[in-house]
Amino acid sequence: MAAHEFVVSGEYIQLDQLLKVLGLCASGGAAHAAVEAGQVRVDGVVETRKRAKLRPGQQVAFAGTQIMLRA
Repeated sequence: MAAHEFVVSGEYIQLDQLLKVLGLCASGGAAHAAVEAGQVRVDGVVETRKRAKLRPGQQVAFAGTQIMLRA
């Protein structure tokens, strides 16, 4: 599993935006579909909220990639 760090500018980033910004999903629609399909985990738990607010310290796993959010 590939590991990456992402610096959150501001208080949070929405899950769908994170997947798009990192290029893990080609569009917002693709990000929404991946979340709805249960393919994304936040802190080890399947996340089904497309616009979940992610904050520094959380971890996201999707498509063989682990992302650690930093401040």
